[in-house]
Amino acid sequence: MKSSAESRRHIRQILDAAIVAADPARAIRPYLRPFAKRRVIVLGAGKATAQMALAVEEMIPNCSGLINVKYGHTAPLKRIEINECAHPVPDEAGLKGAQRIADLARGAGKDDLILCLISGGASALLPLPVPGLSLAAKQDITKQLLQRGADIQEMNAVRRHLSQIKGGQLAKLVYPAQVVTLILSDVIGDDLNTIGSGPTAPDPSTVADAQAVLDKYKIQVPVALIETPKPRDKVFRNVQNIVAGSNRLAIDAARKAARKLDYRTMVLSSLIEGETREIAKMHAAIAKEVVATGQPLKPPCCIISGGETTVTIQGQGLGGRNQEFAMAAAIEIAGTEGITIASAGTDGTDGPTDAAGAQADGATLARGQKLGLDAKAYLSNNDSYHFFQPLKDLIMTGPTGTNVMDLRVMLIR
Repeated sequence: MKSSAESRRHIRQILDAAIVAADPARAIRPYLRPFAKRRVIVLGAGKATAQMALAVEEMIPNCSGLINVKYGHTAPLKRIEINECAHPVPDEAGLKGAQRIADLARGAGKDDLILCLISGGASALLPLPVPGLSLAAKQDITKQLLQRGADIQEMNAVRRHLSQIKGGQLAKLVYPAQVVTLILSDVIGDDLNTIGSGPTAPDPSTVADAQAVLDKYKIQVPVALIETPKPRDKVFRNVQNIVAGSNRLAIDAARKAARKLDYRTMVLSSLIEGETREIAKMHAAIAKEVVATGQPLKPPCCIISGGETTVTIQGQGLGGRNQEFAMAAAIEIAGTEGITIASAGTDGTDGPTDAAGAQADGATLARGQKLGLDAKAYLSNNDSYHFFQPLKDLIMTGPTGTNVMDLRVMLIR
């Protein structure tokens, strides 16, 4: 029978294999070969974009450009400039970088090749508000959407219609130059206009759609929303958008790693979304069913899921959706032997913390109680980080250089 300590080691091995497989440089290299002898202008943003740009420099000697990345998510680039800025709430550094990216786009000629690199986080990392909307106002709108539980599709619908660069408007700035956009997807279903708010993708949403989101969450904006280029607009004639990597890459690698460790494996879905605590209850229920009946898999088994959940913030604590998932799951499996559950962001950061996520088992609550930690109270305050930190159950990877949503792994022995 596998011990809890061994299950935890195996979970880390499985997560590490998934992160390696989602390496952005490896994902985009096949798409760079046709441009090896071209002069290329690189523009883009995202948590994984520095690693993507590193592959560009390796394969395309004649390249230059500028990318916006999250603080700390860098790479040793020589010809493509890196501008570090804030995520998930944009800052002044992000605004200045976005303005420079827009200026480079406007300066492109019809014979130029623009290589646009987009990965998760690009929406927050490309803040170029419409005229009349200050950065402070945009920060406040972003904070309100996050706090009220808006999902990524809703957030980006608003962002596209309050931006000069999102929702296909970068393609509009670059037109008629040739654009090839390489994308590392961090959204459910790899929807082009949702990943990074689709700076070079047609936007099927309308001002009315964005306003409906604002109305739903009772958020006021001080300026009028603007319309974005639609699918048949001429600005997309010379644009090619390519999804080079996604959550499925990570899930496939996790499954292979689990099999090598002699676990029976099952992938629930790569499309999991919804309120984090409810998703955690569902996963915990499946794990307990395995313990009780051997269904849908007999132990020892590994059940994997991907996607991205949403936290409706009600407290004042510190955490992220993966840590909150682990804590909610810990409450559900308390006292049940043989289950170890982990959830982690493939980018290495979970919410505004330095942790990728957290892991838990049936003894987690009891271990917390010995330290005077009330899991339910911490969960109510959205303070999962400070619950798991003294237990040493945070998953710490540091910035991974990739970003293909989240991965959840359950080992049942």
